[in-house]
This record gives sequence, C-alpha cells and structure tokens, in this order.
Amino acid sequence: MDQHFVNRPVSPIRERIIKGNGLIMSNGQAWKEQRRFALTALRNFGLGKKSLEERIQEEARHLVEAIKEENGQPFDPHFKINNAVSNIICSITFGKRFEYQDDQFQELLRLLDEATYIEASMACQLYSIFPRIMKFIPGSHQTVFRNWEKLKLFVSHIIEKHKRHWNPDETRDFIDAYLKEMAKNAGNATSSFHEENLIWSTLDLFFAGTETTSTTLRWALLYLALYPEIQEKVHAEIDRVIGQGQQPSLAARESMPYTNAVIHEVQRMGNIIPVNVPREVTVDTTLAGYHLPKGTMILTNLTALHRDPTEWATPDTFNPEHFLENGQFKKREAFLPFSIGNVDQLIPI
Repeated sequence: MDQHFVNRPVSPIRERIIKGNGLIMSNGQAWKEQRRFALTALRNFGLGKKSLEERIQEEARHLVEAIKEENGQPFDPHFKINNAVSNIICSITFGKRFEYQDDQFQELLRLLDEATYIEASMACQLYSIFPRIMKFIPGSHQTVFRNWEKLKLFVSHIIEKHKRHWNPDETRDFIDAYLKEMAKNAGNATSSFHEENLIWSTLDLFFAGTETTSTTLRWALLYLALYPEIQEKVHAEIDRVIGQGQQPSLAARESMPYTNAVIHEVQRMGNIIPVNVPREVTVDTTLAGYHLPKGTMILTNLTALHRDPTEWATPDTFNPEHFLENGQFKKREAFLPFSIGNVDQLIPI
C-alpha cells in the first residue's frame, strides 16, 4: 500500500525550477536511485577524514566564538545559527566551511532565504495556476527563477573545482562520492546519475538540512527564554554530564534524559513542517474507506498528531514531561516531526 503514495506532486513552478531532478521532488526509478545513494553516502561519513559528529562539533565551536564576540549584549541569533547550520551542510556536500563574514557565503544564504520566502507570494501562486501566461509577466516569481539559477551556478562552479582535483580513491565529500557514482554509470543511458541531478541533490541537502535544523534551534532558544526554570534544569544537566571543558557528543545523550526530552518537546511544539511535503497517489486506491483517484495530492496533518489531546497531557503547553517517565527519556509513537519514511527521514541531517 505504501508504494501507492511515494510520488511527489509537481507544481508548474517546481517543474520550471527543478525539472524532476534531485532528492525531494523526483519520482519513480530516479528517486529510488538518488535516495539510496544519498542515504549510503551520508551513513558512511566515513566520507573523508571527518565524521558527521566531528563536523558538527567543529562548527559548534565557531558558533560559540561568534556569540562570545557579542560581549553579552542582546543580538538577533537568526543569522549566526543559519550560518552555522549551513556550514555543516557545506562541509558535507562541498568539503569546506565558509567564514561567517565570507561575502560569497552570505550571498548564497540570502538567495536561499529570498527564494524560500517569495515562493509563498501571490505571483508564484498565480504562476502555478496560469504558467503559460505568467512566464511572460514580470513579478516576484521571476526573482525566484533567477535566484535558483544563481544557486545552481554556485554549485556548478564548486563541482568544476572538484573535477579538476578529483581522485576516485579519496572521497572528500558528497560531491566526490557522486562523481564516483557518475563515473561508474558512464555509458548507461538509463542511469539517473548525471550532473543536473548532482546539482539538485546537493541543493536539496543544503536547503532542507539548513532550513529545518536552524528553525528548530531558534524555537529552542525561544522556549528556553520563555521557561527559565526549564533552562536551568537543562543547564544543570549539561554541567553535570559534560562539564565546562569538553565538547558535547552523541555518546552523552543517554546520560541526559531531561535535555533529550526538551529537544523532542521543542520539535513537537515548534512543528516546523505542519503538513509535511505533499505526496501524490500513484494508482487508484482506497484509504480508510475513502476512494483516492490516481493523481490525488495527499497532505499529512502532523499538527493534529502533535497537538492531539488524547496523546499529550498538555498538548498546547511546552512540557518536557511528555517525553519523560520516572526520570528517564520515553519515546512516543505520536511524535513524528519529519513524518515516517522515504526522503522525509533523509533530509533533516
């Protein structure tokens, strides 16, 4: 049954920009190949000399230093968090991080932010309804198209640099791994491993990984500010388990049930993907007694799940006790911040 719901509906604006490439909006055999490869590549980090955890720890150090430079004065953390999270994705995909003052890096983030914001505009909605007319009319939708072309060009330049110094026996990052897969499939006319898919897979990882994580971190700061008593408990647990002299690590998570519960509650309340990414019915099917014709768009109401009063003691209140039982962390089946499978599990890095 789940195979009946694997496709993504492709709107005219998405078709104009992506043309069925990448990880998020591709379908069929191409999607299966791209997803399988990306999962393997990311699980093997492994890729190059640094693990994913080491990359996160390194960037966390840079973020802490950038915050220290504010000298205890109030500041908007939005851009510093965006920079830090984006840099982790850059480290994985491009094999390098950028300094926060790097003009090229700032322009990349600006283009991405602007494109994401404008895609919800009226002009873009009208393009999805009247694409043949709107493609000749000026408006914010044309800015979206220009921004994505600039983003593609940015990634293309990095790919060209990789090609000049590429050694198939030394995999430095995601792009290197993909180039190796392209070489393996050279001459296979049906293979989905080509440069356009490399560009869009890279952009998909960069966009989705950056946006989800940075938004979640900003929600965390907000809730900790609103609930100082919870902040104090988290701080005390961090001091007790990690201390002041060492980096946090995944190994410490099992010894930090309260902090783990707070992180999960941030995701439940922040609810950053309230209806998930749409899917499309691939064949006529019946679900829960409802007939769904082929092509029907499906939206998963994750908000209803995360605010269900039959599942959560205080559904509308930030309460880490939702994920605690006798002082220990408790998994909840009703907690699905990024849905339950396919590419939804891949993107939030």
